[in-house]
Amino acid sequence: MAWSIAQVARSSGVTSRTLRHYHSIGLLVPARVAPNGRRYYEQEQLLRLQQILLLRDLGLSLDVVGEVIAHRDEQDAIKVLAKHKEWLVKEQLRLGRLVQTVDATIDNLKRGGEMSPEKVFEGFERNPYEAEARERWGDEAVDASYQRMRGWTEADAEKARTGYVRVHEGLAALKAEGVAVTELSVQELIQLHYEVTCLFWTPTREAYKGLGQMYVDDERFRQNIGSGDDALVEYLRDAMTVYADTKLDG
Repeated sequence: MAWSIAQVARSSGVTSRTLRHYHSIGLLVPARVAPNGRRYYEQEQLLRLQQILLLRDLGLSLDVVGEVIAHRDEQDAIKVLAKHKEWLVKEQLRLGRLVQTVDATIDNLKRGGEMSPEKVFEGFERNPYEAEARERWGDEAVDASYQRMRGWTEADAEKARTGYVRVHEGLAALKAEGVAVTELSVQELIQLHYEVTCLFWTPTREAYKGLGQMYVDDERFRQNIGSGDDALVEYLRDAMTVYADTKLDG
């Protein structure tokens, strides 16, 4: 089967103008172009567009997306998609718990009842490192971070919620391709990592390098970031070091 550019645009949410741009730069070439100039896409192109949108969602530029797709074989694509699916399922479950909590709160308010603290905050994510952070860096630093969080826009909150995951998934794809940590594609993701970090606190050059080393040294962070792939955590640390040395003040 083949689908017209209008059908693909409607199904994917990508505008026809964007699809024509992808064609012009060789990122997504239609299966065929009719004599009247209308573009048609088949299953292969639909799957390629899905990969493009996934990689764009991870924060990669179009140039980098093209490079990654060009060098990725079928098994690499399956691994990246499976990892992204795992995160999406977790996010779906978390949001489902929050919906249940809000529904229960609405029901209790209508009935004039009361809810236990456990029920009021069921489904909300908690920071398991807060107590340790207060001990390590002091109450003033932690409170300042929370003060900064209260000033977030909706876009800031979304970046904080998904940014690190996008970085980790993007780096996993680039590491699998053998891309050096000094390359622009990697450093673009580290730029996003730094921007997310700055939503909480603004690290200096040495502090940012120290953060990367902590990811490697601390088993909890290493597992959370790499899920058993220690080399990925080291890849992140090395990339952060390059970024710090080239972009940040001491």
